[in-house]
Amino acid sequence: MAGRAAPDPLARVGGGLKVTEPEASAECLNKTTDEARFGDSMPDVKAIDTLFPIILKDWFDSWKAATNSPGELHCMVENTWKPFNSPEELIAEMDRTGVESVLATDLLAWSYKRQTRFAKDYRDKIYELSKKYPGRIYGLADYNPLNISESLRELERDVRDRGFVGVYVHIYGFDIPLDDRRMYPLYAKAEELGVPVQMQTGYVLEAMPSEHGRPMALDRISLDFPDLVLVGTHTGYPWVDELIAVSMKLPNVYVSISAWLPKYFHPSLVSYLKSRISADKVIFGSNGLAWGRYLDQMKELGLPEENLRKILYDNAKRIFKLDAH
Repeated sequence: MAGRAAPDPLARVGGGLKVTEPEASAECLNKTTDEARFGDSMPDVKAIDTLFPIILKDWFDSWKAATNSPGELHCMVENTWKPFNSPEELIAEMDRTGVESVLATDLLAWSYKRQTRFAKDYRDKIYELSKKYPGRIYGLADYNPLNISESLRELERDVRDRGFVGVYVHIYGFDIPLDDRRMYPLYAKAEELGVPVQMQTGYVLEAMPSEHGRPMALDRISLDFPDLVLVGTHTGYPWVDELIAVSMKLPNVYVSISAWLPKYFHPSLVSYLKSRISADKVIFGSNGLAWGRYLDQMKELGLPEENLRKILYDNAKRIFKLDAH
């Protein structure tokens, strides 16, 4: 990537990097207002956020405690995720910024160093919120490849009984690749249930090996499960071209532009977003980044209007079958 400026370490969420640049510190670390959390702008487009960590304060505090534990990389996530004090505050900000719905996850990340989950299990709370705010908050289920049978029972419960619309996988701390045999029971069950599996691809900022996030793994998984919708999140960086290539090759593989502000998108991704092909193969997710700021920057990319609408809204509605819920 010679000649390309290094990404801002706060351009994506996930923790693990210390901020040293004065501009980054002034812009993000010293702000405590709603503008620091979400940005000033009220976008004139509507969006569905397909990857939203459920950053209510108690969940956020559990994540912060984990990522600042001995053996972990010092995590700056608490300076980029500004927790909501109440569900009402979350819904109000969605209304203000034009976010119609969020797909909420409790991010089952597994510590590579300590071999335990990071944040608290928040699926019951997500279910509670989905009932209180139907059509606004949907749930994403978890999967633990170290506890397969129980995970599959819980997945079936969350989808069939609780109306969760997909699964989110954070593979790195488990220290296995996405196409490992222990992941195949998940893919088989998700295909049976008819729900997409989102998985973080690309490198990881926590103290975990990044190699397991290579997007090319989706190639094999897709061929083995042709009726399963697969979504590679976090743009696949630094393997952006891999994720784009797999999504172009296979009809059931999609790209999520989550976790990176648009002004830091890799040039290959920007070109892809402007193409006719991408209009149906890309979805939006914030991973907790400021909605107003993110959506403003999306409009500044100069995408065709149809592409922008599909990426921010239509594709998510179709892929996750939200009209059926």
